[in-house]
Amino acid sequence: MRRSLPFRRLTSAEKRLVAAYPTGEWVDVHEEQGQATWADRLSSAYGGLTTLRAGRDRVVRAEVIRALLLGVRPAAPGQVAAIRLIGARIVGDLDLSGAEVTSTLHLINCRVAGVIDLVEAQTRALRFRDCEILRLRAGRARIDGVLDVGGSTLKEGIRLDNAHVSGQLRMSGCRLGCPGGWTPENAGWSSARYPGDPREQDQKHTALWAGGLVVEGGAFLRGMTVTGGLRLTGARFNGGLWLQDTTITATGRYAVHADYLHATVMNMAEGFSAEGEISLRVARISGTLSFNGARLKAKEGLVVQTRHLEVGELLLTPESIEGGVDLGYTRVGLLADRPESYPGSVRLDGLVYESLRSPATLRDRLAWLTRHPVGYRPQPYEQLAAYYRRIGHEPDSRRVLLAKQRARRRTLRVTGRAWGFVLDAVVGYGFRPWLAGAWLGALLTAGTVVFSLVNPVQISLDERPRHFNAFVYTLDHLVPVSLFEQRAAWEPTGWTIWVANALIAAGWILATALIAGGTRVLRPGPGS
Repeated sequence: MRRSLPFRRLTSAEKRLVAAYPTGEWVDVHEEQGQATWADRLSSAYGGLTTLRAGRDRVVRAEVIRALLLGVRPAAPGQVAAIRLIGARIVGDLDLSGAEVTSTLHLINCRVAGVIDLVEAQTRALRFRDCEILRLRAGRARIDGVLDVGGSTLKEGIRLDNAHVSGQLRMSGCRLGCPGGWTPENAGWSSARYPGDPREQDQKHTALWAGGLVVEGGAFLRGMTVTGGLRLTGARFNGGLWLQDTTITATGRYAVHADYLHATVMNMAEGFSAEGEISLRVARISGTLSFNGARLKAKEGLVVQTRHLEVGELLLTPESIEGGVDLGYTRVGLLADRPESYPGSVRLDGLVYESLRSPATLRDRLAWLTRHPVGYRPQPYEQLAAYYRRIGHEPDSRRVLLAKQRARRRTLRVTGRAWGFVLDAVVGYGFRPWLAGAWLGALLTAGTVVFSLVNPVQISLDERPRHFNAFVYTLDHLVPVSLFEQRAAWEPTGWTIWVANALIAAGWILATALIAGGTRVLRPGPGS
């Protein structure tokens, strides 16, 4: 055994591992725990020497594992060589960067004091279950099968940038930290001989650095506890990304930084909790993006940002949410939300949706449109009006467009605001034409009463007999062009002159407002 390995001395665990490697048998060094427990009872009498020896019997050096994986011992005839190790204490950095590993590596309930380095390696399935690891680095690695680190603790997180996993990514139950204490001189590795890449300083707030990662199967990140953020920029999850019951406490700005992500499903639903921003700019999710039942809290301004996202179904129905929401230029098939989904500012400019599912009333929706932090934006009103028109709620569509004109009026100069008030009062910007009839009726009534009490003086010199009619006389003043020849034949006297002039002015204003409002109503509506 010593001649086949470049080591003079092997621990008992290493001897068992070397012997089992050619056949791929499991090596469970927990068998030593019974001796250690017995030794604990005698440690006071023997100064703890027996306990130390029992602990040493569980030690496996990372360089021994590396030598075996790189072929220092061949597989037994008819067997598949593999490292399957349970309960070991692995010391040193396991450096397999750039290697082509054809053997399976399974570690269960092991403690790895150093870094597992698989950068640019090509491997078969990897399993590190219920382990304690300083850091796992697998940038640009190619893993043929599953990558399973379920239940493990990774003190300084995982790096999977531009890696490719042909099977599933299983991280459920993990505890991830972030390398926030890195310095250019010693980037957080277990020894100074492996200083790391100074460019990785950007990772100091990132527990999972996985930009450009491709996972062909499902990515199961359920039930994790993360200190730091998840960086998934440009990642692709062909089998979906599942994050239920995961708790993320960001140390920087982002809890989940997933710009340009592609996925079939992204589930951050029941039990998911994040403190920090969730960014999904320019992402593509063909199925459902769910925040149903999640607890979301912003560290700064925004808690959810989806600018230019394309998604089939967006379930923005969290259990609690604190912070602003940016849905600008997002394209959604179905948007499910509630009024309380937007406790802070809401950016809706450019948002396009085919359908809404919500208990929100029209009043809630109109309030929703006014939450933009920089004021009035016309497109959200047009989009909501088009939706109501499409589902046959024409009165609601008109109310939305009327609210749009009123919001726009607040952005105009004094003259524009004044004319806007007139249009709103007279015809509701054309969306309430019945107001014109009400005004006409009120003016006719007032004029008829006035001129019935104070008859005007006849001034016509023709010989035809004429009979004064207060109602027709008032109507002739209200119509911009005299139709009944009453205005030219009778002259008001005294204070009724002001009444007559007011009726003429009101008639012109009413006619102009009707033309302007009618033109607005007769234009093709949004979405028609």
